[in-house]
Amino acid sequence: MFTPALHSSPCPHDESITSWALAARGGDLDAVEKFVRALHRDVSRYVTYLGADPQAADDLTQDTFLRALGSLHRFEGRSSARSWLLAIARRAVIDNLRYSSARPRLSDRDNWQSAAERAQPRGLPGFDDGIALAELLAALPDDRREAFVLTQMLGLSYEEAARAGGCPVGTVRSRVARARSSLIESLYEAEGHRPLAAAAA
Repeated sequence: MFTPALHSSPCPHDESITSWALAARGGDLDAVEKFVRALHRDVSRYVTYLGADPQAADDLTQDTFLRALGSLHRFEGRSSARSWLLAIARRAVIDNLRYSSARPRLSDRDNWQSAAERAQPRGLPGFDDGIALAELLAALPDDRREAFVLTQMLGLSYEEAARAGGCPVGTVRSRVARARSSLIESLYEAEGHRPLAAAAA
């Protein structure tokens, strides 16, 4: 079972991650460990913000790495290993949503949501801000939330986000711009203010 690294430092450069993926493809177990540790947090955040059940995020992260390690022999380094892996994560989430929609739910939304919230650590710096951001992101349409998370939270370039999301670069740019506008508007509404443009009208 893969375990997340303790991320106190920034994620390594994409070139290093890609070189680890290529070395892992050749059977280098140390490179496998480095590859998984470097991207575990990004994959976990990505599958969580794609709208998956928070209780399933760990399983989806695990599934993503199992799929990736099983298909490493096909990875040739033409794109960054990060964008390749996030494309796999996206497919894992889609497959999970399709599977979940075909089976009956054992609990309602309120129950699992409150259980997930109770399981989160409290009293950490930025905890409340993180909850607020998650709520604002959850209100966005799925495609805009995905583009925003990939580029603004995980740090992918627009080109990499387009590859991971399977859409043109211009579409990613448009979705990010619309997501930003919606988030700013939501923040103003939450604080009881109107955006400057609206106030001037």
